[in-house]
Amino acid sequence: MCLAVPARIEKISGAEAEVDMGGITRKASLMLTPGAQVGDYVLLHAGFAISIVDETEAEETLRLLTEISQSMESQ
Repeated sequence: MCLAVPARIEKISGAEAEVDMGGITRKASLMLTPGAQVGDYVLLHAGFAISIVDETEAEETLRLLTEISQSMESQ
């Protein structure tokens, strides 16, 4: 199973971005999303931003992933 995680673009340098996923910063390729801009949320999969997503949807997805993670830690 593959999972794409929402990430917020913090900086862009050429076709590469620095993205934030709930406090975790990573590098991401923007080759598949050339229209992405600083402040946009993208779905990040295997180091590639594969699509631009709505901010509300991205934040809800991140909230649910955090909730799942916390639930698993408490077991």
